[in-house]
Amino acid sequence: MAVGIGVTGQGSSNYNGKMTPFVVLSCMMAAMGGVIFGYDIGISGGVTTMESFLEKFFPEVYKKMKEDTDISNYCKFDSQLLTSFTSSLYIAGLVASLFASSMTRAYGRKPSILVGGAAFLAGSALGGAAVNIYMLILGRVLLGVGVGFANQSVPLYLSEMAPPKYRGAINNGFQFSVGIGALSANLINYGTQKIEGGWGWRVSLALAAVPASILTLGAFFLPETPNSMIQRGENHHRVKQMLQRVRGTEEVQAELADLIEANEVSKTIHHPFRKITQRKYRPQLVMAIMIPFFQQVTGINVIAFYAPILFRTIGLGESASLLSNVMTGAVGTISTFISMLIVDKLGRRVLFTAGGIQMLVSQILVGGIMAAQLGDHGGVSKGYAFLVLVLIAIYVAGFGWSWGPLGWLVPSEIFPLEIRSAGQSINVVVNFFFTFIVAQLFLSMLCHFKAGIFFFFGGWVVVMTIFVYLFLPETKNMPLEKMEKVWREHWFWKTIVGEESDEGSRMEAEA
Repeated sequence: MAVGIGVTGQGSSNYNGKMTPFVVLSCMMAAMGGVIFGYDIGISGGVTTMESFLEKFFPEVYKKMKEDTDISNYCKFDSQLLTSFTSSLYIAGLVASLFASSMTRAYGRKPSILVGGAAFLAGSALGGAAVNIYMLILGRVLLGVGVGFANQSVPLYLSEMAPPKYRGAINNGFQFSVGIGALSANLINYGTQKIEGGWGWRVSLALAAVPASILTLGAFFLPETPNSMIQRGENHHRVKQMLQRVRGTEEVQAELADLIEANEVSKTIHHPFRKITQRKYRPQLVMAIMIPFFQQVTGINVIAFYAPILFRTIGLGESASLLSNVMTGAVGTISTFISMLIVDKLGRRVLFTAGGIQMLVSQILVGGIMAAQLGDHGGVSKGYAFLVLVLIAIYVAGFGWSWGPLGWLVPSEIFPLEIRSAGQSINVVVNFFFTFIVAQLFLSMLCHFKAGIFFFFGGWVVVMTIFVYLFLPETKNMPLEKMEKVWREHWFWKTIVGEESDEGSRMEAEA
């Protein structure tokens, strides 16, 4: 049995078009939504190890770290208030993404991107000026609103603007931008922790305003996607003109016809969140839930949020921990760039599988070294600390060219137009919910599981790799409006959605 094999994307052969400078510039601006997301991930992980920040907002953690010699290495940072600082953003983002779905569908992708940038800008100002924990958390909530709107709309924008044969590379640019944001934050944290007077954390938090300002101002100049224009009832001639500009050719009739047909189906859908639960959308719904869930239980946000804390756990100092985080951030960014170059050639399934194996091996080795070498007190030798750092970099690289970018790419490209916005919202909600769970529980899990935490996440990597191999068809090069083919030709999903013809499927959808 040819497990998980789907069509290879020959359906795009009827579409004309090329990668135009107009598309590249538009997508670069939109991808700033990824930069603000990555910047926040990197900043929150760094400032929570700065002693001046801990002393001001989390004095109990600071005292345990500096004065309590009896407490285990694994438990020094175990604080629900500290994890609330990190995780509050994701609850806000979860709620915001649901509101963003309605705005994205009714008013377009561009307004949602604009709202996301503005909310993030306000949150960064509040965080940088915080004088108590309440201001700090409120700033995080506003950042969460910004990330919720941006993450709901930007991946859709990128997938809809990109030509089918370059969609993987363009959409992976979102995760690449996340990596750029995180790496920038790591570099800034490394610099600001050296500022005398203990106010460097304010600079780190406030500088989030830079990418947020670029996104907010740039959103005014972004063109709307042809898919969104036709969904909102704009004149077909104007849609055709935009499509010609986006594709760089006059011959866009085939793609326009598919957009018009998809929009006719979309008009019949008044409750997309109810519609998405129907049997014929079952594969997409399952993927919108399972892919973001699996993306979080890789354990990547443990590294993203708490790598400096982890490095301090194994005995590195404050400055060395932040520098190590810069190194792993650079590795993640480079690997995501490599993914952009190869995803449309090798396909999604190959990268998912190879990345899963790479992450599993590195997690097992890190867990084994920490179990054997790191006790409740003291540290590990410099040699073992360096080896752990290298293995974590290998793990980050595996995530960077697989589950990192593909976790956003695949859900953004599999939904038909009538439920696309709702589907992307479900993807973001599930992602943020489990990001919140992992962020909120990790420090406590580290305290109780100790080195076993890496085996815990490694077990999930095994499950998710098998899931992708069995149940995810290949989607490379397939036009968005013809994506339903991959489910009808998949060994398992065809038993759910049937093997009817394109015409029969569309007639059923219009009924």
